[in-house]
Amino acid sequence: MSYAETPRGEAPRGSILVVDDESYVRDSLASVLERRGFDVRTAASVDEALTPERLEAIDAVVTDLKMPGRGGLELVCELQGEGAPPVIVLTAYGTIASAVTCLQAGAAEYLLKPTNADELVLSLDRWLGRAKRDRERRYLRAAATGPEGPEPLGGSRAWRRVLELAGVAAGAEAPVLLSGETGTGKEEVARLIHRRSRRRDRAFVAVNCAAIPVDLFESELFGHRRGAFTGALDDREGRFRVADGGTLLLDEINSLPATAQAKLLRVLEDGAFERLGDSRPTRVDVRLICASNARLEDEVAGGRFRADLFYRVNVVTIELPPLRERLDDVELLADHFLAQASAAQGKRVVEVAPRTLEVLCGHAWPGNVRELKNVIERGVLLETGETLRPESLPPLSGISPSSTSEDLELAAVKARAERGALLEALRRSGGVRKDAAALLGVDERNLAYYLRKHGLMRKDDD
Repeated sequence: MSYAETPRGEAPRGSILVVDDESYVRDSLASVLERRGFDVRTAASVDEALTPERLEAIDAVVTDLKMPGRGGLELVCELQGEGAPPVIVLTAYGTIASAVTCLQAGAAEYLLKPTNADELVLSLDRWLGRAKRDRERRYLRAAATGPEGPEPLGGSRAWRRVLELAGVAAGAEAPVLLSGETGTGKEEVARLIHRRSRRRDRAFVAVNCAAIPVDLFESELFGHRRGAFTGALDDREGRFRVADGGTLLLDEINSLPATAQAKLLRVLEDGAFERLGDSRPTRVDVRLICASNARLEDEVAGGRFRADLFYRVNVVTIELPPLRERLDDVELLADHFLAQASAAQGKRVVEVAPRTLEVLCGHAWPGNVRELKNVIERGVLLETGETLRPESLPPLSGISPSSTSEDLELAAVKARAERGALLEALRRSGGVRKDAAALLGVDERNLAYYLRKHGLMRKDDD
């Protein structure tokens, strides 16, 4: 297999440190690797190689075995530990004994000189890929999360539109902006986009920007070198580096401070950033998905969010509707959460009572789907029978006047009153539609129309 030169403008395959005491060997290897698309640094000795300016942001090391003073074996021993770059040892005096010694000390590979360029590049690609997978595994173990999960539930027209746009976004590489109130399912949609994309086999990394202290933003997103600031006792991989080749979700991106916004803009523009304590750039290939529970247009207008960054992240925008605008999905979601909560709590609550569904559909859901899940979990905890009754639910109000800025509009007020009258008639009539229609002064056909209009028509009523 022959490796062609990397086209100009593409991200480098990785940063390589070449260590050899002979200048012509260093220069020759550097030239070969640069033509194959690597960033290359060189050092004439082990001591020079171990200086911070040589090792910062290095992905792999290629070293000669025999050198004056300390040799390649000593370098291998120095560069051990979690997160250390793989070391490939080259030698013109190869023996089985020296190969075994190097590999036992932790060398990634042992190659003979004169080195075949394609063999060296193949080895570097293999070990860089393994190092990237190791970073991903360390992150996923620490975060105990991954892209796996069920499809986001919903059959309403508004939700079907969200899933349709998510499918379109998954086939592209452009940044995606998910906009919607807290609890509407933005992370679930982000994971869905990742699972359907070509990056599905790589890491999905989620960052809640609102949960990170301002002074730790750069370290969390971009990483740091040991000693970069007080308390930086070890090197740290930033979330961008962990997500290299995969997808990074920046949730509540509206919380990013100005300094982090500037650095994020640079990453989006050229795929490069500097870790704290580094003077050389690190390059990554990351699909960015951003989520915001505030309208970024308003944040830009208020001077809290950079306009140029906003234009970068909203190439594909998906608006997630609040639950009060997709009430047709309440029954489906409630049944799903009921099954989950019953299994988790070891109980047998198998169905939602019709009266309970009416109560659920009459609530404003300011916390959206997340609130519905919590309500169902609490209801299952308190329920003593097999049917979830209204009495087992926590107190729920009607549509809250503060739940939407449009609630005082005449159409919204009329809709709330109409819905409230329907629920009261159903309650008084015990769910008998003929009697409910009589109480409301309409015929059953008109009652059916209003029930459908307000999402109160059960599936078995159609």
